Amino acid sequence: MNKAGIIAATLLLLSGIPTVAQSSLPSMKVVSVGDGDTLRVRNQQGQPVTIRLGCVDAPELKQTPWGQKSKARLQQLLPVGQAVQVRSIERDKYKRLVAEIFVNNRSVNLRMVQEGQAVVYRQYLKGCANTKDQFLQSEADAKSQKLGFWNQSQPVMPWDFRRGKKNTQPATTQTQVQQCDRSYPDFCIPPNSPDLDCRDIPYRRFRVNQPDPHGFDRDRDGIGCER
Repeated sequence: MNKAGIIAATLLLLSGIPTVAQSSLPSMKVVSVGDGDTLRVRNQQGQPVTIRLGCVDAPELKQTPWGQKSKARLQQLLPVGQAVQVRSIERDKYKRLVAEIFVNNRSVNLRMVQEGQAVVYRQYLKGCANTKDQFLQSEADAKSQKLGFWNQSQPVMPWDFRRGKKNTQPATTQTQVQQCDRSYPDFCIPPNSPDLDCRDIPYRRFRVNQPDPHGFDRDRDGIGCER
């Protein structure tokens, strides 16, 4: 490999985001998003295709509010009409295409994990064998930063929720509410915390209710740390 090739390979390794040649994967267009790990697209023949994001699992819609937030984020990443590249993995028992979705050569599946909007589905991680370490590290980072789904004391994993292990959530939610400032419903800041500025937290453009003791919402429009 020449010097330029070695440099390119090194940058790819350090980027932490799998990159593929767009021309090597079929392009499709987004029709709709069902939840945080399911969407509908149209293939190059104009036929509708249901896709289940591979290697990840998003909170169920009934896992309030995490499921709705996950869906909303996927809708932001994949608006209607968005062109995507699709790396097919397999067909699941519901006949859906299990796949990794790329936009501008970046994995949307991985990004959802990085932002704490989905978790690694270890049972099916073999579908991302070449990048499994990136998925696992991204989940560990999101968990340590309490991003998205991980911003709760005892998260119920989506697969456990589907199997009916739902009764552990109400008590957890009640405890969390008691320990979190109600001015910031999208994440947890304990009451009576030392004064914080936007630079002290990793969150941006989140909901703020008054009295806003940390002053994140300077213009009092209900959105904190807008810049």
